[in-house]
Amino acid sequence: MSAETPGGDRGVTGAGASAGIRWLGGGFWGVSDKIFGSLSPRVGGDADQALQLQGTPEAADIPDPDYEGLPNGASTSTHMLAGAVAGIMEHCLMYPIDCVKTRMQSLQPEPAARYRNVMDALRRIVRTEGIWRPMRGLNVTATGAGPAHALYFACYEKLKKTLGDIIHPGANSHVANGAAGCVATLLHDAVMNPAEVVKQRMQMYNSPYRSVLDCMREVWLKEGAAAFYRSYTTQLTMNIPFQALHFMTYECLQEKLNPRRQYNPTSHMVSGALAGAVAAAATTPLDVCKTLLNTQESLALHSLNVSGHISGLAHAFRTVYRLGGVLAYFKGVQARIIYQMPSTAIAWTVYEFFKYFITEHQHAKRKAQRESEK
Repeated sequence: MSAETPGGDRGVTGAGASAGIRWLGGGFWGVSDKIFGSLSPRVGGDADQALQLQGTPEAADIPDPDYEGLPNGASTSTHMLAGAVAGIMEHCLMYPIDCVKTRMQSLQPEPAARYRNVMDALRRIVRTEGIWRPMRGLNVTATGAGPAHALYFACYEKLKKTLGDIIHPGANSHVANGAAGCVATLLHDAVMNPAEVVKQRMQMYNSPYRSVLDCMREVWLKEGAAAFYRSYTTQLTMNIPFQALHFMTYECLQEKLNPRRQYNPTSHMVSGALAGAVAAAATTPLDVCKTLLNTQESLALHSLNVSGHISGLAHAFRTVYRLGGVLAYFKGVQARIIYQMPSTAIAWTVYEFFKYFITEHQHAKRKAQRESEK
């Protein structure tokens, strides 16, 4: 899997991909150019200066934009838009597997909710509870995923460049990538944590809530506003190492598979999937604790004669160990990896496509303006 030489070709894998993007771009931007015009980055500012210096109309065509060289300024909006679309698609497409993961992490499930593996769980949920049961809570997840991922990717891109220029100017820095991922997680989880609480309560077997709004109202009235952030510190404790591993692995794999950092969907997909798998496996124990804090699993608490609510990571860790020993920390690890691999692959592929797509549109627009001025 090698990147093509820069120049007239932008390193897109196959000519059909570029043609397809231009065809799609014509329709999309024709309708929404006014809405998203301000989000498009001003690509190739240095190229503009070079053309002005040359001053000859017969100079070479406007050079194609450097895909990874999105400028700072307006490109933050580009990263936010691309990130929001990627986050919503990632969560929506993988939501049924996320539902299975939540159930398989249950420490003391009902007899009817004990599953052998992911496919067995999906089949039984659909057969006994209805075809739409694995999708309960999707609306609140999609609502939270848009702004959460917009902040997440925009913060990551900005910090990755800023810290990279300080730590290792002119080259990729794994420390900068990891640090940028950690800070981006703080913003992402602050937005996403309440949605996670509601989502996981809706996903549990025999969930007593009729709808997302009913769940939010009941949690608010019975447990207070703090319940929506009860797992926030645990979420951060899990997601900070998760995202550090995730981004460092992704950027490392990109160095190997796509050293020229061109738009290469295959490399984005493979790197995203492997990065997600590594990070998911390593942080499963923390995810089990987070699920327990979010769901306050009634059967598990009753079996230990626990009154009140479990609060805090240390309390959750002790409770998990008392209920199942060391192996309990890895409940649902298979479902978590199966969920994270395509999930992160989708997120990175959609995100990188949107970055390329917006850059291509802006370049084509500038090129048309130049030609009309001749």
